[in-house]
Amino acid sequence: MSADYVLQTKNLIKEFKGFTAVDNVNLNIERGTIHALIGPNGAGKTTVFNLLTKFLIPTSGQILFNGNDITNMRSAEIARRGVIRSFQISAVFPHLTVLENVRIALQRKEGNSFHFWKSEKVLDRLNDRAIELLDSVGLADHANSLTVDQPYGRKRALEIATTLALDPELMLLDEPTQGMGHEDVETVAELIKKVSKDRTILMVEHNLHVVSKLADNISVLQRGAILTEGDYATVSADSRVREAYLGVSEEEAEA
Repeated sequence: MSADYVLQTKNLIKEFKGFTAVDNVNLNIERGTIHALIGPNGAGKTTVFNLLTKFLIPTSGQILFNGNDITNMRSAEIARRGVIRSFQISAVFPHLTVLENVRIALQRKEGNSFHFWKSEKVLDRLNDRAIELLDSVGLADHANSLTVDQPYGRKRALEIATTLALDPELMLLDEPTQGMGHEDVETVAELIKKVSKDRTILMVEHNLHVVSKLADNISVLQRGAILTEGDYATVSADSRVREAYLGVSEEEAEA
């Protein structure tokens, strides 16, 4: 494996009772880049994420992280190595404060997560780092507010902060702008660009404006297989990509 790649898959396949959801996928994620995985609904994007983080077990194929085979590792071990993912649905504790959410993530990294019986003094020493992380995502002013009271865009920003608390080398973001209005989309896109410094991001994203703005490299999935790869200019000019998204061929569109 080249040192330029933080993650690679080799002939990755996932079958469900005869249905091939991921079909011979070979990904090469360059270190220090934002790589987007795009494709129409049902293309297999989230299934690939679930395979990479071992929420699903591959039928066959290989997953390499920093040149090491992680195919048979459990989710927790992969996370400890620095591969951390977010989910389509915001995964934060709604009835804790914004600060407490980040502090729990910091506890996990220290190996004493969910020790709620620890004294406030022990937990308070994590506050400075928690505030620093909240400031990096623009939430420091909301540290003591209940998470349930925050608008959706702030909850997504908080989820990124809790992900950063685990000090990931590779962040996997699953539909980070899903369900957002235009203003929140722009805010979260800028945030992703900001936090990509010194780390690699692999993201599933439907919003092609966000993809065009952020992605250094793009892999297009269709029916579980890679259709094409390249930068945004390359993939957006591919007639097969337009057909996959629009459901019509170039000839039909011109008719």
